[in-house]
Amino acid sequence: QVQLVESGGGLVQPGGSLRLSCAASRSIFSFDAMGWYRQAPGKQRELVASFTTGGSTNYADSEKGRFTIHKDNAKNTVYLQMNSLKPEDTAVYYCNGDYWRNTYWGQGTQVTVSS
Repeated sequence: QVQLVESGGGLVQPGGSLRLSCAASRSIFSFDAMGWYRQAPGKQRELVASFTTGGSTNYADSEKGRFTIHKDNAKNTVYLQMNSLKPEDTAVYYCNGDYWRNTYWGQGTQVTVSS
């Protein structure tokens, strides 16, 4: 059984920063890919950032230069560092992992950017 547990969401003012964490129940080396998605009210879930075990990373255009995905292999944790947050970044953020041809999702963590 694969579990992904997100944490780190909250309320932040525009221009602020947050770091989201995704703790995996298995070694992140065992995943073919892992990433972060988000879903705002009334909108479809969209990719924020991802990486593959081959080392390549991918960012949505609107996040390039503001968000950074990185991982701690020893802690089986993937992080999303978010800087210069904007109100339009408000959404539920989900961790995602591809493991043995199945895709797994965390329960999500709410990020609200508001003054």
